[in-house]
Amino acid sequence: MNRYDRDVLAGTTRQRVDTPVVEAVRDLVVEDAAGEFCGAVVECEKDVVRLEDRFGKVRAFPLTPGGFLLDGERVTLVRPKLGSPAVATRTASGSVAVPGLRARVARESRIFVEGKHDAELVERVWGDDLRVEGVVVEFLEGVDRLPDIVRAFRPDGDRRLGVLVDHLVTGSKESRVAASVSAPHVLVVGHPYVDVWQAVRPEVLGIGAWPVVARGVPWKQGVCAALGWPHSTPADVAAAWRRILSSVDSYVDLEPAFLGRVEELIDFVTTLPRR
Repeated sequence: MNRYDRDVLAGTTRQRVDTPVVEAVRDLVVEDAAGEFCGAVVECEKDVVRLEDRFGKVRAFPLTPGGFLLDGERVTLVRPKLGSPAVATRTASGSVAVPGLRARVARESRIFVEGKHDAELVERVWGDDLRVEGVVVEFLEGVDRLPDIVRAFRPDGDRRLGVLVDHLVTGSKESRVAASVSAPHVLVVGHPYVDVWQAVRPEVLGIGAWPVVARGVPWKQGVCAALGWPHSTPADVAAAWRRILSSVDSYVDLEPAFLGRVEELIDFVTTLPRR
C-alpha cells in the first residue's frame, strides 16, 4: 500500500461538529471560548462583537465559528438579522430568563432598602429574580429606623433580614447605625455612594462623572442644577430620577459596588430551604 494514496487531512473536515448559531442580540451574556471573559453584548458588527462585563470593561472578539460559550455550551455568534425580533434569554441582572414562570409565593425573609428610588432601581434590574425567588423589598424610610425594624421583624433561621444602606463608609452616620445592629440572621451591607443615583454609571447618562455637590446643598437638587436640569421643585427631582432610571437597561449600567451588595443580599435571604 502506498502511504501517499490518501490525503491525511481529508477526514478532518468531515469530523468537524457544527455548533448552534445564536444571534448576538444586545444584553445576551456569553463567554469567550477560552472562558477568560464573560460579558453582555453591547454591539455587534459584521465580523466583531463587543462584550461588556459587570465591571464596565469592554472587549471585542471576532465572530469565529464556535468562538463563544452560552450557559457552558459552545455556540457560534452571528450578527442579528435586521428587524428580527429579539428573544430575551437573560434577565436584566444577567440571570437565565424563565419564560412563563409565575411569581413564587413570598418568603418570610425580606430585603429592606432606604427608599423608593433604591427599590425602583433594584426592581428594574433584579425584579425577575426577586419574583422567581419570592423575595419582597420594603422601605426603611430612614436608616435611623433600622434598629426598631430589626426588633419588630424578629429574624430567625427561617426568617432572614437583608438590609441595603446608602453611604455606608467609615465614620458616617449610616456606619454607626449599622454597627448597632448585630444578629446572626441579619445582614446589613451598603454602597459608598451619597445617594443611589450614583449607583448608575455616569456614562449611561452621557456625563463624565457625577457632579460634586457643595456641603449644605441638598444633594439631588445640587446634582440637577450642575447638570442643567430643572431642580426647583420636588416634581423636578422626580422627573430627573425617571430620566436616570429609564437609562438603565441591565446590570452593565450599574456600578460594581452596588451590584455586588444587592446580589449578596439576595443570596443571603434565599439560602433557606424551599417551602
